Amino acid sequence: MNGHAGKEIIFNETAIKSMGLKEPVGKTIRLWGGERQIVGVAADFNFESLYQSVKPCFFQAYPVMPNIMVKVNGAMEEKAIAGISKAYQQFNPGMAFEYRFLDEDYQVLYAAEMRVGLLSRYFAGLAIIISCLGLFGLAAFTAQRRQKEISIRKVIGASVSHLTLLLSRDFFKLVLMAVVIAFALVWWGMNHWLDYFAYRIHIGPDVFLITAGVITGITILTVSFQAIKAAVANPVRYLKGE
Repeated sequence: MNGHAGKEIIFNETAIKSMGLKEPVGKTIRLWGGERQIVGVAADFNFESLYQSVKPCFFQAYPVMPNIMVKVNGAMEEKAIAGISKAYQQFNPGMAFEYRFLDEDYQVLYAAEMRVGLLSRYFAGLAIIISCLGLFGLAAFTAQRRQKEISIRKVIGASVSHLTLLLSRDFFKLVLMAVVIAFALVWWGMNHWLDYFAYRIHIGPDVFLITAGVITGITILTVSFQAIKAAVANPVRYLKGE
């Protein structure tokens, strides 16, 4: 294989750092028993999964294995492929032209993560629906159980907004407790998972603040309906038998 390889070679930045070379372009090295001249240094890029850090790599032309990488405009994909195929056959007559898209190769590397993300969205939506149904039922039960208390308070001058807040207050306490416990578990679980990646993001407080706001909004919409319904009810209906 070495006899067919070109004498020029390009290394990435990590490889140059590993070899301890300064001003590497133009220098000659020995690789696999042959001399190679460094003609360029490529910027580091991830050619493996982001679970791993960038490793040293090099680029070298092999006439017996012609491989090229081309950046294609998505709007002219078919025309570009046809042009590349024609040029390939011109320089490599008789050899089969095969191609694949790099984004598809990278997508395969994260198939498991994409599957987990899709399932997480479905389960999150299902959990929200179940939680809302539970809150709605609990709010209806609480309002029914405290209807006489609400009627008495209304007779002595309590406003609808005050009664609504009175009924909703206990639910917000429960939701706040659940949010604190859930956020602690989510923060620990997500950071533990992200630690497996060589390159990762950091979960900031804005994620939790936005989530807390959404949860509060859902709670208000779910609980307020029953609270307002109980607060505006005619107190005579519930106190006439007393």
